[in-house]
Amino acid sequence: MNLLALDLATKTGFAAEIERRRESGWKDFTPLPGEGPGWRYIRFNVWLYSWKEKSLELVVVEKTIPNMTHAMTSEIAFGLSTRVTEFCARQRVKLIGVHNATLKKYFCGDGRAEKYEMVRMAQEIDPGVKDDNEADALLLLMYTKLVILKGKKR
Repeated sequence: MNLLALDLATKTGFAAEIERRRESGWKDFTPLPGEGPGWRYIRFNVWLYSWKEKSLELVVVEKTIPNMTHAMTSEIAFGLSTRVTEFCARQRVKLIGVHNATLKKYFCGDGRAEKYEMVRMAQEIDPGVKDDNEADALLLLMYTKLVILKGKKR
């Protein structure tokens, strides 16, 4: 199954398995000097639609609870999330959301695990992972394969 896992933020983590080949990384959508904040979404859409030719069957996103002390972060995550929802509807790709606490509990045993713990768990899968955004996306991909698609529990 061709699938894409996303940790949505200005620095979006991604992990994909296309034709049984895995790739992961992150993409920075910070507006450049002189650009308005809308450019973040324009660049994100261009990047997201580049996945169109990969014959995706499933997109999984990490869901978070809105945090009003970090309102801008929540606004950006929801802005990106709506674009993913639209992309999946247009491409007729199934979309699933997994709460970040679910991932933390599954991989670290604690739904409130710290970022460094998630990075460490992702490095057990791929030692090249150095960024928490990529780590979250890679763990989301693995959770999708192990639990959502296979019904296996750790």
